[in-house]
Amino acid sequence: MDPSFIIILVAMIAVFYFMIIRPEKKKKKEEEALRSSLKEGDKITTIGGIVGKIVDIKDDNIVIETSMDRVRMELAKWSVMTNNTAQEAAQKARAEAQAAAKERAEKRKAEKDAKKKEKKK
Repeated sequence: MDPSFIIILVAMIAVFYFMIIRPEKKKKKEEEALRSSLKEGDKITTIGGIVGKIVDIKDDNIVIETSMDRVRMELAKWSVMTNNTAQEAAQKARAEAQAAAKERAEKRKAEKDAKKKEKKK
């Protein structure tokens, strides 16, 4: 066998691993973490587009209420696509962090302007 062929083959396997297998494993880990962190009271969206609030959690199933009529449905945990409660909390925290950063930047700018005015005097 030609040594360059072996090098190309190893490179192709490495690219395949880093472009396909590794991201897929990471995605599955994140989905499992999402499903294991579910708790009663969370608002979720299923893969099928059903939106509801978790009222009971069993081993591999959850019970959700889907409307004001308090319709309850039992679904498999694997059918949960997003935890809307967690997403809303993350968005709120992100917005608060951005507001705090903006406030700090404005404060630094005001301090710089004050120093410039003192130097002019």
